[in-house]
Amino acid sequence: MIAQKTDRVLTCFRIGDPDGAHPIYDSEGARLYPGRWNTAASPIIYTSEHYSTAMLEKLVHASSVMPPNQHYIRIVIPNGVTYEIFPTAKFPGWDGKREDICKTFGETWFAAARSALLFVPSIPARMDRNILINPTHPDAKAIRFDLPEPIWWDDRLYS
Repeated sequence: MIAQKTDRVLTCFRIGDPDGAHPIYDSEGARLYPGRWNTAASPIIYTSEHYSTAMLEKLVHASSVMPPNQHYIRIVIPNGVTYEIFPTAKFPGWDGKREDICKTFGETWFAAARSALLFVPSIPARMDRNILINPTHPDAKAIRFDLPEPIWWDDRLYS
């Protein structure tokens, strides 16, 4: 895979509890509770390209019981940060129940430090992407985020 550099400022979003055990912009949760794209050895920061996709991802992973005190942060990725796009066509079955294809790819990407960002499809919103951030990559130091803002969850999401 060949990393490219962003040619514009990008924005992404992440949801969490600002008073929780870990800051919202942090990879410790991914180390303790690995997701589809990482193992404990590759703690990354999961974000979504759109606010609505971040909400949908949170709803899917919360199993209809939303944790209290949820806030979002807007993350700003400056021009020139390295990125890679996961090539879905090269990895049949990546979106199945077994997550080993994604975990292996994500762990290899993280360990090789090929780029600061990895664009991957959102499983519940296939037309949207999640942006995985390797916080140990040198380019990640340029990424900034806003102060947390509360989220209002519409009750119709749960009916």
